[in-house]
Amino acid sequence: MTIPKELVNKIFEYEDHGSKSLEWHLEFFSELISTRYAWTLQGHYGREANAIIQEGLISTKGEINWELYEENYEL
Repeated sequence: MTIPKELVNKIFEYEDHGSKSLEWHLEFFSELISTRYAWTLQGHYGREANAIIQEGLISTKGEINWELYEENYEL
């Protein structure tokens, strides 16, 4: 399974600098979850994806729960 170059660039960015913001973090992990790559990369990605899913911020399909986000975090 070949990871698209755009996603590889985001992974490198995350590895080098971490998340720019919580919104960026959610969008990044949303993409990893929806494409199922979260569980094929190193363990950190799967653990973080599971934690975000358990929090209810992203569904198992990769959909971000912006309402929950707005209730608990500032935009």
